[in-house]
Formats: sequence, C-alpha cells, structure tokens
Amino acid sequence: MTYAARIAPITGIPARKIEAVIELLDGGATIPFIARYRKEATGELDEVEIADIQDAWKKMKDLDKRREAILQSIEEQGKLTPELRKVIENALTMTELEDLYLPYKQKRKTRASIAIEKGLEPLAKRIFSQKDLVLETLTTPYLTEQVPSIEDALQGARDIIAEWVSEDLRARDKIRRHFDRGAVVGSRVVKGKNEEGKKYLDYFDWSEPLSKCPSHRFLAMRRGEEEGFLRVGIAPEEENAVGDLETIFVHGQGESAQHVRMAVKDSYKRLLQPGIETEFRNLSKEKADLEAIRVFAENLRQLLLSAPLGEKKVMGIDPGFRTGCKVVCLDANGTLLYNTAIYPHEPQRKTFESQSEIEHLVEKYQIEAISVGNGTAGRETMDFLEKIKFDRPVEIFQVNEAGASIYSASEAAREEFPKDDITVRGAVSIGRRLMDPLAELVKIDPKSIGVGQYQHDVNQNQLKEGLDRTVESCVNAVGINLNTASKHLLTYVSGLGPVLAQNIVSYRAENGAFQKRSDLKKVARLGDKAYEQCAGFLRIKEAKNPLDNTAVHPERYALVEAMAGDIGCNVVDLIHDKSQRAKIDAKKYVRGDVGLPTLQDILKELEKPGLDPRGAAKTFAFANVHSLDDLHPGMVLPGIVTNITNFGAFVDIGVKDSGLVHVSQLADKFVRNPMEVVALGQQVTVRVVEVDYARKRVALSMKGL
Repeated sequence: MTYAARIAPITGIPARKIEAVIELLDGGATIPFIARYRKEATGELDEVEIADIQDAWKKMKDLDKRREAILQSIEEQGKLTPELRKVIENALTMTELEDLYLPYKQKRKTRASIAIEKGLEPLAKRIFSQKDLVLETLTTPYLTEQVPSIEDALQGARDIIAEWVSEDLRARDKIRRHFDRGAVVGSRVVKGKNEEGKKYLDYFDWSEPLSKCPSHRFLAMRRGEEEGFLRVGIAPEEENAVGDLETIFVHGQGESAQHVRMAVKDSYKRLLQPGIETEFRNLSKEKADLEAIRVFAENLRQLLLSAPLGEKKVMGIDPGFRTGCKVVCLDANGTLLYNTAIYPHEPQRKTFESQSEIEHLVEKYQIEAISVGNGTAGRETMDFLEKIKFDRPVEIFQVNEAGASIYSASEAAREEFPKDDITVRGAVSIGRRLMDPLAELVKIDPKSIGVGQYQHDVNQNQLKEGLDRTVESCVNAVGINLNTASKHLLTYVSGLGPVLAQNIVSYRAENGAFQKRSDLKKVARLGDKAYEQCAGFLRIKEAKNPLDNTAVHPERYALVEAMAGDIGCNVVDLIHDKSQRAKIDAKKYVRGDVGLPTLQDILKELEKPGLDPRGAAKTFAFANVHSLDDLHPGMVLPGIVTNITNFGAFVDIGVKDSGLVHVSQLADKFVRNPMEVVALGQQVTVRVVEVDYARKRVALSMKGL
C-alpha cells in the first residue's frame, strides 16, 4: 500500500492530493511554496493540511523503519514464520508492531524468565491448559534445590502464565479498551509536602475521567509530579478489567483454573496495568503537548503578525527605576543613531532634566513615535511621556518587551551591536518591535517571547519544529523586502536557510541593493531550486519590473505580460488601472499547470502590489490604575490581551500583574476555544470580578461588555 493510501484515512484528504504533496515535498518544495504556488497540483490544500500530510508521512517512514528492525531481529532469532512476517508487514500502528514484537523482545531478567530457568515452563503449560483438578502430584517432579516446595513450584508457574497473559494481543487490546473508555486520572499530594507544594493545592486530591482532562490540567499535574509534590495515577476500574481478562483465559473449576485466575490478576496488577498506564501516560502527554504547542503556535502567529508602525523614525525606551530608562533613537530603517539614559523616576527623580532630554532628542532626530517596554517602570514611563507637550506630532506606544533581554545577550545582538552594551541592545529591540514586530521577533527564540502555556514541559523537539514552522509561515505570508531584511528574517524565507541568507546579505554588502529578482541567481550557492522556492516571497520596492514587488512568481511573469498585451496595455497600466484589470477573462488563460486558483491569486495581487497584510499599529491608553490597590470589584477598564491559553485570556490592565479572563467569562455565550473570541494584542474592555492580593491575581470578565 502506498504512503498516500495509508495517510488518506488518517487525514481525510484524498489520496491523489496526498500523492502530489509527497512528490513536491520529496522534490525539496517547502510548505509555504506548495500552498501558494502549486494549488492546481494539490487541489488548493492549505498550509495546515500540507503540514498534516508531512507529519503523517514522517510517522509512516518511522513506522516502516521500525518494522524492518523488528523483522530483522526476529529473523536472527530463527523465529520468523511466513505467517508472522505477514502479520508484521500488515501492522498499521507502532503500538500494533510493538505488541507483535513483545514475545520476541530481548528482556532483562523477569520473574517468568527466572522460573523458566528453574525448569518450570512445562508445569506452567500444564496448569494453563486447566485440565487438572488437583495439582499436588503434578508438581512433585519439579521440586529441586532451587524449587524446594510445592508452593514455590506453583508460584513460578503462575509467574510464567502472568507473563504469557501480559504478552497476549487479546489481553492487551482488552485492557487498552478499558483505559480508553474508563480510565481515571488522579493526583494526590505527597505526604509532608502540603506546605511546600501549595501552588498545586487544586491537585492535592483530584480525579476526573482521562478523556475529559484538558491539556493544561494534565501538564500541570505532571509538573507537580516531576517536582516531587504530587503522585499521579491513571487506571480504569480494576474489577471489570480483571473480569474481562478472566473470560479470555479462565475456563474450568479445578485447582488449575484457580491458579490461572490468580496469575491473571497478578498479570493485570503487576504487568498489564502499569505497562498500559505508561502507554496512556505517554499518549496523553503527546496529546497535551500537541495542544499546548498548537496554542503557543497560534499565539506566536498573532504576535508575529501584529500590525507594524512601518518605516518611521522611532525612539525606543527600555524603562527602569534605579538604573534609569535607556533611550535610543532609530532612523526609519531601524539603524541606531544615538543612545543615552534618563532618570525620571525614584530614587533619582530627575523629571525636568529627563523631559528636556526627550524633547531635545525628539526634535533633533525628527522622532515620529516612541516605543516603551511594558516591563518594570513601563507604566510610569508612559505616564511621564504623555505629560510632555511636543512641538511635533509624536505617537506613544507600549510594546510587549518579553524576550528583549534574551535578544540583548544573544549572538545576534552582539553581531549587530558589538560596541554597545546589553541595555542599548534591549532598547533597540523595543523600538524595532514597534516598527516591524515580525522582523525583530524572528531574532529571538520563540520560547522566550512568553505567549505559551507549559512550553517548558512539552516535547522540545516538537515545540521547536512547530514554532519554526509558524515563523516560516508568517514570514512568507507577509513577504520580505529583499534589500532591507536581516539574515535572521531571510533564514525563514522558503528555500533559503542560514547559509543562503548570509550569502544574500554578503552579496548586498558587496554589490549594493538588488535591482531585480533574477539577480538572486548571482548569489553564491543559490541555485535554480532555491530560486524557485524563495523568489515569490521576496520583494524589491520600486523595481524596474513592478511584478518584483508582488507575490506573483517569476515563473508567471510571461503570463501577466501576455494578459496585458492581449488588452493593449503594459504591466504597469494593468497594476494601476482597475478598468484594465476588469477586461481580463481569467478562464482564457487556463492551461495545463495553470488553473483558476493561480490566475485568481495573480489578479488579486495586481490589485495591491507590495501591500502589507498586517494593517497599521494603533495607540492605546490605560485607565488611571497602577497597582492592585487601585482595583476593586465592578471596575470597568480598558486592557490589552497579552496571552491566550485554553482556559482563558490574560489581559494587561495597567497594573504589574495581568488579569485572567477565564474562558467562562469571555462572552455571554459558551466558548470552547478562547481564540474564537479574542486575539493577541487585541484592545478589550473588562470588568474586575475579584482581586486576590495574597496571590497577586486578578479575575476579570468580558460578559455584558
């Protein structure tokens, strides 16, 4: 069976579309390229569907690799029959494969293997057949120095039977069904850890059906367990599970049947239940990880696609009390022009001097906007700036500075600003985040941006892969200015990567700005395949060919020129004159590899060449609250959504600690997914429900607002 045929039932996507995607991926195409420029081949699959196919394909290849290893191992043992080979070759899941391999797997010493070494396997087989009503005389021949008593012989036989039961495919399938349908996950506080682990108070005596346990709760319990404060268990109802096993293995009424019954119960408690529990722990962890990564990735997507201020002259301020506020002035390209420090707050409180310096710098560098970090002293710095009467229009923004300190100490920051200290680099990052959040945030490890849930508890390889894929998707969705993009931004462009990104920057430094897209072919090591993958996502402003500043791929330039020629105009006229575009009948240009989806994309792009899809940045003003002491239930306040989780949204209302709008308080209707109601960076109105001064928590509501 082909990969496409195996993946189709899992994804619900037709096999022919999957086949096309696999062929493109195998040929080196990226997900953004396939989604944007190969719609006819895939039947217009989007990035999520293509990523699902890629993930399933990888799992299938891993499954086949494991299948080959298992077949080889059993063959080397001389136990691979034609029937067993066929069953293994037809196994569709890793669990099924491992179950088949279990009896042949090399094990460390077990109670069963020790009993077999003592010669008790024939006795176990006789008892397992359940033909004997009385066993005393049957056991006598097996008594030796190593097996001194009848009970020792019977115990050894039961140990062997218990292992047989635990390796039986029917038994494992039956217990899995019990776990799947009725497993309960529970947590208890570790004795003596009540005070030390009080942050996990909610889980000191907790249980619920595993199938209903949300990802954030499961990960919280696991974290409590790993930190030594909780004991977590997963199990179905034992009596029913053991009863079902007995219906498979126990038949008869004599002593043999009774010993098999004892072995079955022991097998469940000692082998099957712990083994399947581990399996379900891992499955539940994997599901929780995927959900947490999905939430993190969506938050990251929204943050990266935050509206940019654009190419304006910006002042960046990294606020602080004792150490002062670091101030930088940037030109419209984000180049650092000047840096200094002011001390408008306690303990120095040089308010007049600080105001004079800000006014002077705004005038000298023609500053159009000020970007203030939202960390320590951020709110106070905003208040200080808003009291200044500038002689020119100056917008004041507060930006999320999460990860700025990570960037300032990074190799990327040292490379950009080798002569400046980390405080200057941090202020530059805050300023640039306002100008272009995407371009600046790609320099920071996404985990440091602070918009996830339990990001340090999930599988780190999967997290990196998921977040990198999100960054790549955002970068290519926006389109990148080829002549100003940093190597960090270029790294995420389809078909490039670190080496080609650096080569582009080096080429630019040696030869000046790119004049046309085809000049990319002159960049060292950038061959035809890389050019095909990257060209459509790179823009050249004011290029001689206006298509170089659009998402129209160079492979379709001739097609656009033909459209223009057919209606008696040129490409420039086609872009600037709506009436000319209206004359084009897209159906006339459908041919082999170009269908209506591609033609419609081209026409849409000609309507808005070079337009940034992210919108424009907006200013925001908090109410007159600065600390928890200023809050009381019932207050209605403006706020900004700073993080979204499955259990609700965190909102900055101008005090040090963000408040939580629980999912049940997001709207007047039932909300399953908070992201259906709010978005990161969204300006919202909230009501204060409760203020917990001891735990520094604020409960908010958006109901009725």
